[in-house]
Amino acid sequence: MQKSWILISENSDFPLANIPYGIITTEDNSFPRLATIIGDTVIDLSQLNAMGAFEDIEGIDDFAFDSHSLNDFIAQGKGITQAVRRRIQQLFGKDHAELRDNTAVHSDIFYKASDVQLHLPIEIGDYTDFYSSRQHATNVGIMFRDPANALLPNWLHIPVGYHGRASSIVVSGTDILRPSGQRMPPGAEKPVFGASQLLDFELEMAFIIGKENRLGQPVTTAEAEDYIFGLALFNDWSARDIQAWEYVPLGPFLGKNFASSLSPWIVTLEALNEFRLAGPVQEPAVLPYLEYSGNGHYDIALEVAIQPENGEKKVVCQSNFKNMYWNMVQQLAHHTVNGCNMRIGDLCASGTISGDTPESFGSMLELTWRGANPIAMPDGSQRKFINDGDTVIMRGFAQKGDLRIGFGEVTGKIVNAMTAL
Repeated sequence: MQKSWILISENSDFPLANIPYGIITTEDNSFPRLATIIGDTVIDLSQLNAMGAFEDIEGIDDFAFDSHSLNDFIAQGKGITQAVRRRIQQLFGKDHAELRDNTAVHSDIFYKASDVQLHLPIEIGDYTDFYSSRQHATNVGIMFRDPANALLPNWLHIPVGYHGRASSIVVSGTDILRPSGQRMPPGAEKPVFGASQLLDFELEMAFIIGKENRLGQPVTTAEAEDYIFGLALFNDWSARDIQAWEYVPLGPFLGKNFASSLSPWIVTLEALNEFRLAGPVQEPAVLPYLEYSGNGHYDIALEVAIQPENGEKKVVCQSNFKNMYWNMVQQLAHHTVNGCNMRIGDLCASGTISGDTPESFGSMLELTWRGANPIAMPDGSQRKFINDGDTVIMRGFAQKGDLRIGFGEVTGKIVNAMTAL
């Protein structure tokens, strides 16, 4: 693994092999612009481009580095975005002296991670949430339907999904207002209105569309990776009591559209090549358009912690992205098989990622089994769902030997809506 002349701490999420992309502003420059991160050092790619670092990349758009989102940069295509990544790795490789020894420019391009403001990295036109973890779907089916027939008849045949609300996707660190809506209390004869009492997280990964298909043009599983720019951590907050009352017959609405949280660094698909692995055997056999070849799943360790206000955090979930039944290329192929056109920056989320063991369940709904088994917190309190003042922290990384590619974290603090006013 290539080393960098930038100091990188052991077990950093952001070695030279990673080079994720994000959008920053700083105290000395309030204009949003592209950046990457190596170790704990954020690198201003707008300034680096202005110095001529990428001028030898044919066809590159200089204006894409000075933008409020990654969309224009991504739209240039993987030929250019991968060339930029390789050039960054070259410039900051341990034996490359061009920038290392030119200390006069370091203050123009380098920032401490703690000194930058990270923004929502993409302009999201459309958002689709899938439901692709077999264990999660099984757990929900056991809880709410017949345990002997936990999976609905279509689940093993199609990557089930729904269209969510893009406007309420926020960057990590944004406070989340506890949502209100209708809910039907147990034993009641009519619904009541009020704040959700069963607020939950959902541990997910999201992939970002990096190439457009025409309306009417399906994307095959063989082509799908060309259309996926990269991945990020995703918390699809869920108000279980609101959702339970509204979701029949048309599915999630107010129980889901109030907020979802996205991590600020987008890790490219290419950075994750070493962590591919085979997926589960799919029985019954899928229809031909969902068949794929090669290793379509990824070994990415995931964890969720809850931190009460002014309290000690506790890890409540440890799962893995490999626990998916349907993978990303199948999801995208299914999404477009009817001719649906995808656009640059569209976001597709995996759905809750649950494993086979109780500690790997990716939501409080499952971890506490609808509140029947509360989680004990370090301060002596218990959690059935998420309380006001709680911060949910999700982290993820892939590791093989000394090579570690991480995603940083996605966080969100629950704030009482009336208090916030």
